Amino acid sequence: MLTLTDSAADVVKQIADQVPDADGSGLRISTAQEGEETGLTLTAAAAPEPGDQVLDDAGARVFLDETAATILDDKVLDAEVQPDGAVTFGLGQQV
Repeated sequence: MLTLTDSAADVVKQIADQVPDADGSGLRISTAQEGEETGLTLTAAAAPEPGDQVLDDAGARVFLDETAATILDDKVLDAEVQPDGAVTFGLGQQV
């Protein structure tokens, strides 16, 4: 299952806190919709979609659609906040 670095967990919590009126909010990682480029999409979500795998790491909630969960099963999600406030996510291999 996907794991989070401490930095990624902090960023995920900050993103989830921006979802209005949603106590169970988190970051949703899903595969690109049909017709779009292949890849993963990250969005703030009030709740998981039906069939999503839910990762709760010390209050940082990540929702993964079925395909994303398979792709990221052996990965570590990291995040870095840039000086201008932009967030950069990165993936590494679990050891």
